[in-house]
Amino acid sequence: MIEKRPIKLHPSWLKVLGEEFDKPYMKALRTFLLAEKRAGKTIYPPSENWFAALDTTPFEAVKVVILGQDPYHGPNQAHGLCFSVPPGVQPPPSLINIYKELDADLGLGAPAHGCLNHWAEQGVLLLNATLTVVAGQAGSHQRQGWESFTDKVIEVLNEQRQHLVFILWGSYAQKKGSIIDESRHCVIRSPHPSPLSAHRGFFGSKPFSRTNAYLQSQGIEPIHWRLPD
Repeated sequence: MIEKRPIKLHPSWLKVLGEEFDKPYMKALRTFLLAEKRAGKTIYPPSENWFAALDTTPFEAVKVVILGQDPYHGPNQAHGLCFSVPPGVQPPPSLINIYKELDADLGLGAPAHGCLNHWAEQGVLLLNATLTVVAGQAGSHQRQGWESFTDKVIEVLNEQRQHLVFILWGSYAQKKGSIIDESRHCVIRSPHPSPLSAHRGFFGSKPFSRTNAYLQSQGIEPIHWRLPD
């Protein structure tokens, strides 16, 4: 699956990330993933969605980056966009809390579904640090190479783009985003929206209105956060 050609990846991302696919860590990751498949393990999301975040939000279109950690590991949940689930799938607890804050911040009410594709299509890169997981085993594909790849995604955005908003929820995302140059970009930090931590400062952090205020201050079209039914 993870070979230099063909790669299901938007051409704009291939231009800035293509060399990564020839590096030893990515070759080792490919070997690992093939071994997992041969062992009969179910991997989420489906392979055609491993790079969905990058495919849906081209490099030049990125306005906002939301960093997650791992794909959801339950059936039918993961589809390549962090925090998002396909239409018809019950929103998980962290996403429910994101919706609560969205309503408190902008008064948009609770969306009827958990699919964040509308955000991604407007320039919100919904990027997990690790792009695959074994069914039912949270964190099972950590430290196999994906983190190096997604670190590179953040690096090229930091260096080659300007006036992006990086939304870093929780200590993991904040550590991963520590390379961001805050003289070039806006960084919004808060606790994670998980039920374990949302009451420690995620609620009331107003990330959506703060994002749009920054974008507008730079003459950039704001994100329309209301999700269509």
